[in-house]
Amino acid sequence: MKRFLSKLCLSGVALMTAASLSSTASAAEELTIAHSTWVGYGPLYIAQEEGFFEDEGLDVKLVIMEDVKTRMPALAAGRIDVAVTTIDTVLGFYTPEHPLSYLFALDDSRGGDGIVANQDIKSVADLKGKNVAFTEGSVSQFFLSVLLKDAGMKLSDINAMNMSAGDAGAAFVAKRVDAAVTWEPWLTRGQDTEHGHLLVDSTKTPGLITDIMVTTNETLEKRRPEMEALYRAWTKAIAWQKENEEAADVIMAKGVGGWLEDPAVFAETRAGIAFYDDAMNKKFMDTSNTDGILGTIANAKELGEEAGLFTIDAEPASLIAADIVK
Repeated sequence: MKRFLSKLCLSGVALMTAASLSSTASAAEELTIAHSTWVGYGPLYIAQEEGFFEDEGLDVKLVIMEDVKTRMPALAAGRIDVAVTTIDTVLGFYTPEHPLSYLFALDDSRGGDGIVANQDIKSVADLKGKNVAFTEGSVSQFFLSVLLKDAGMKLSDINAMNMSAGDAGAAFVAKRVDAAVTWEPWLTRGQDTEHGHLLVDSTKTPGLITDIMVTTNETLEKRRPEMEALYRAWTKAIAWQKENEEAADVIMAKGVGGWLEDPAVFAETRAGIAFYDDAMNKKFMDTSNTDGILGTIANAKELGEEAGLFTIDAEPASLIAADIVK
């Protein structure tokens, strides 16, 4: 009889625990994350598919919003909770009314972006006075601006031609411009021409073109535990991807979709980036490390203000929620 009662009590406890867990899961507030179609965001779909979000008590909704001019205002308006974009892009949408916080890095370009140029252009300094195609207001402009700055030049020293990355690459292949800031497959196509070569690519600038999770300060204060859980789920997804590359490419290609829906294309594109794991994030997001996110923000802030795109009074370190990765 005692044994029966004991079993009955244990069963009751188990039912209560299960009910409690079920209630907690159902009570989780949806966390909406918006991103564009890009290979670097693939691990989010691993976290969803493999249950890492659920393990962390999160109810995550992933939404594709291609235009950053739609994505970032949606974040400010509270229609989404977190947005993914490049570090430099965030500064263009920062306002005192809607301050933003960088949470953690997802990926950076390690050869996926670059400049193809005519054979007679041997250095960035040789771009002076040349017709250079790139997308104005994009990460391509930021990449080019930093390279020009390092060479003691400005955008005004070149003849800027505003085109999409694809059109810029095609224009270079067709000999309509002297150089193009673009990405694959146009980097390969450009350097495969008789007149062209790869002048420089993003392997020379690690951490410069970096995708980042960003939220509003208001959302961060209200939902900080969820942001920490989101980071933990991300690191689990990266660890899983490293151990299961082929299966991961299938999951990520299906999730991200669009022009990356073929796992083979996804894998080829992925070769030009690096996913940020826990160790990389701890180093990159460290506010005492001037070679990490602080350096990228400082570069973007200086160049953006110089070009008259925005003015930000806040110190770069104040924009970083460094405790999230700790």
